Amino acid sequence: MMRLLATLGLALLLGQAQAAPDLSGVTLVLGDQARGLRAMMEAAGSLEGAPYQYRWANFQGAAPLFEAQRVGAVDTSYAGDLPVLMAASGGVPLKLIATNVGYPQANGLLVQADSPIHSIKDLKGRTVVVSSAKGSISQHLLYAALEEAGLKRDDVTVKFVLPTDASAAFNAGQIDAWATFDPYLGIAEQHGARLLRDGQGLTTALGFLTATPASLEDPAKRAAIADFAGRLAHPQDYARVYAELTRLPEGAAAAISTRTSRGLRPVQPTDVAAVQKVADLFSELRVLPKPVDVAALADPSVFTQEPTP
Repeated sequence: MMRLLATLGLALLLGQAQAAPDLSGVTLVLGDQARGLRAMMEAAGSLEGAPYQYRWANFQGAAPLFEAQRVGAVDTSYAGDLPVLMAASGGVPLKLIATNVGYPQANGLLVQADSPIHSIKDLKGRTVVVSSAKGSISQHLLYAALEEAGLKRDDVTVKFVLPTDASAAFNAGQIDAWATFDPYLGIAEQHGARLLRDGQGLTTALGFLTATPASLEDPAKRAAIADFAGRLAHPQDYARVYAELTRLPEGAAAAISTRTSRGLRPVQPTDVAAVQKVADLFSELRVLPKPVDVAALADPSVFTQEPTP
């Protein structure tokens, strides 16, 4: 009898130890770019009933987003592979907790509608503006496109300009060629810009949901972040909500929404291997301040939910 009571008592203690943490006192700060992630979540109503508090922190590009993550101003961020690598190489504390499988068409090289530039080879000797900062997915696209066309990287002059400033300059006809990403890419195309080359066959189109190690070390925050990752979706009414949040015309929002995301999944070894190649290339080019071990950044234990088919 005593042994039975002891066993029951131990089981009760283990059950209490394994109980889910109380998330009611948790507030997550969710880093976002151009309100794209927020639009997806709000379109699906994904965060309704979340057992924690949250607020959005919006940035126009990955560089300022990761600066916020560096100082602990956000708990999570959402960005393409090269910006994540750039941040990690620069000392931003982060862990890769989920992979976003995107569309390479969401990254492109644009020229003016009446531009004499009709191929990547025509860029030789010209200046290409890249958004947003050194180490962006657009820089990756530019370098890959130059290599594909048989050009050297120093055949063009590269200038780095934040996307909102570059958008205004491009619309004013002050930029001949611009490497950028959605929503800025889609907006420019809606205004008549001509696509020279997109990322199909050139870039991984992988992005990552990341979290700060400090946030993951807190059991309650870790559980809230795992729950947040599980709520990500790509709903049909995304374009409508995205248009409302960004004040874009419905047509532009619809075009952008069709190439936003194939969905979120747990970080896989193939993701790590693909992004390690990107890290090695940009370390060799001395774009990354120091080499990055992608496997050391990945924490596949936070989010394990497979995407719904």
